[in-house]
Amino acid sequence: MKSDFINIVFFTGAGMSAESGVPTYRGKGGIWHEYKWEEYACQNAFDNNPQIVLDFHELRRIEALKCNPHSGHFRMSEIESKKDKTYIITQNIDGMHQRAASKNVIELHGSLWRMKCQSEKIIIDDKNFGKYSSRYCKCGNILRPDIVWFKDMLDEYTIKKATEVIINADLFISIGTSALVWPAAGYANLAKDNGAYMIEINPHNTELSTIYDKIIRKKASEGLEYLVNEGYFN
Repeated sequence: MKSDFINIVFFTGAGMSAESGVPTYRGKGGIWHEYKWEEYACQNAFDNNPQIVLDFHELRRIEALKCNPHSGHFRMSEIESKKDKTYIITQNIDGMHQRAASKNVIELHGSLWRMKCQSEKIIIDDKNFGKYSSRYCKCGNILRPDIVWFKDMLDEYTIKKATEVIINADLFISIGTSALVWPAAGYANLAKDNGAYMIEINPHNTELSTIYDKIIRKKASEGLEYLVNEGYFN
């Protein structure tokens, strides 16, 4: 097909990273089946045992670096380089999209590769090969991962940016996500209500599958390759 799509939104979830071997959190065999999030992924846990929480997230960083972006990540980066109004909105925190050279990435749930000082309200990039460069801010306070934990509020600016991008999308592609968690759960409907052509790439049926114009029952890399070959991004 000949494509005239200009504003493209890729909306990615755990299935996108799982294809690279990154452990999932919620799915079958996911991390929260082995660990209690109450002990490792909420502000109370951090306040009570910050070093234990940081050990846990440092392990997540090390495990993420054992994995590499797959061909689907690179396909998205190539599309972004050709169509500059392409955005990736992701629920993943592993930084795989950036490792594949994508730049217009909106991370709904934060990133393993950033730390923040809750006292000075500053964000610090930290890509030190898995291990934290430092667990302490220059002010002396302990740093926490810049991740949206359980019971945290999502960043207001991030939500605003994602909403603006979705409202303006003429092509919305959901990849590897069931989108059951809010506000992500409402994004597909928001895109559809504003006239976007809707595509779902997922090996499995989801609760939102019925709202999509086209459904591709393939894993992420294969689904993206299919769309490229069909001319959706010409």
